[in-house]
Amino acid sequence: MFLVTGATGQLGRHVIEGLLKKVPAGQIIAAVRNPQKAADLAAKGVQVRPADYGRPETLAAAFAGATRVLLISSSEVGQRIAQHRAVVEAAREAGVRLLVYTSILRADSSGLALAAEHKATEQLIRDSGLPFVFLRNGWYFENYTEHLAPALQHGALLGSSGEGRVAAASRADYAAAAVEVLTGTGHENRVYELAGDTAFTLSELAAEVSRQSGRSIVFKNLPPAQHQGVLEQAGVPGAFAGILVDSDQGASRGELNDASGQLGRLIGRPTTRLADAVATAVRH
Repeated sequence: MFLVTGATGQLGRHVIEGLLKKVPAGQIIAAVRNPQKAADLAAKGVQVRPADYGRPETLAAAFAGATRVLLISSSEVGQRIAQHRAVVEAAREAGVRLLVYTSILRADSSGLALAAEHKATEQLIRDSGLPFVFLRNGWYFENYTEHLAPALQHGALLGSSGEGRVAAASRADYAAAAVEVLTGTGHENRVYELAGDTAFTLSELAAEVSRQSGRSIVFKNLPPAQHQGVLEQAGVPGAFAGILVDSDQGASRGELNDASGQLGRLIGRPTTRLADAVATAVRH
């Protein structure tokens, strides 16, 4: 029995789709906060069970019978450790045989503010004694491509990453890695550093958007404080704006770059190209 937490999220849905191509629907459990949002999955024969990271009392029933679990990290930054601890405990009590966790690139050494909760979660999982796999996902193309409207409107892509290179991959790429680990063998207690095959700078991203949209887009590298102010003026909450700026600063130090090629080898194909990711975004 394969259980995917956060199954109606964007990554979770990709994972469920991948699992459906490899195993019978009845062997898949979609653990979700709102089962109504998973009605389409239930119609395909997937078992839909309510499970809320923030309500530990919902987890025991959700995990019953599950043998391989994908814990997709909580989106609630600042609350992740407590939420993930509840999931790990539920997995241990359910006798799960493999717990796969979506972490962050080089979680044990990264200087990104986002890495701290991932590092703590990895330790929780190690301490649980459960067989595990850490999928240390790098940056997602969608972090950029789903937010291109302001750049297309104003002719500028704003950030503070300088000439830092980002080895991004698509959600579909990272989901394929999760499916491979969940359904494959020989992955127990391994750590995978996952990132795209070819890194790019935000200047190169802006140039690619310009090429495909037919509009002139430039990358404007801002001082961190100014970048934060621009984000807040655009309505981004202060704390989240700070995380975005911190991540750009991390990119400028090489924190989002990786040339190991582990993701492509794990999924057995090249990762999504920058040109293809931009093409998808521009079409939409």
